[in-house]
Amino acid sequence: MSNPLARARYLLAAHTPRQLPPDGGHEVAFAGRSNAGKSSALNALCQQKALARVSKTPGRTQQLVFFDVTAGIGGAADAAPGEARYLVDLPGYGYAKVPKDLQAHWQAFLDGYFGSRMALRGLVVVMDIRHPLKDYDRQMLGYAVQRGLPAHALLTKADKLGRGAAGNTLQAVRRELSNAFGDTVSVQTFSGESKQGVDEARDVVGGWLGF
Repeated sequence: MSNPLARARYLLAAHTPRQLPPDGGHEVAFAGRSNAGKSSALNALCQQKALARVSKTPGRTQQLVFFDVTAGIGGAADAAPGEARYLVDLPGYGYAKVPKDLQAHWQAFLDGYFGSRMALRGLVVVMDIRHPLKDYDRQMLGYAVQRGLPAHALLTKADKLGRGAAGNTLQAVRRELSNAFGDTVSVQTFSGESKQGVDEARDVVGGWLGF
């Protein structure tokens, strides 16, 4: 079966709300702490090696980066209102290395994005399976739950653990998410290297986008 995410192309990077594309259609946002494997996950889902940059210096993404996955030759540019489809790469830096004024800027920007962006259909939070559910992860999941949006946790780098350890971590995270957020957050193991869980995650994202 063809992969609609494989047509993903870089569209724009927004540093302020005015730079966002028109608020129509469907989009799915991806969040993750520095070095959690977010870029590798996006590349694996889209079957592209360098769609999202895998930086040797984690946390270089300091803008909302939009990738166009709209059907048609011209993508979103040729789409009728409401037909645009986007993947959105959210900033994933370590807060300790970011100046206070930039922290404040992103806090306000993300508050506004999650609070008012009508095209947003779901959130994928990428976590290193060896270090899940840090403060940033909980904050991002909280944004989605407050808005009434579904969220999906990817426990990446699952190939770094044995099957038993990975399964135990999955069950522990699932219990904690259920206790904190009810049934609004789903979770799975994932590896961009071994491609474990790629089809499952692709189905979740594709469903939210209406594919």
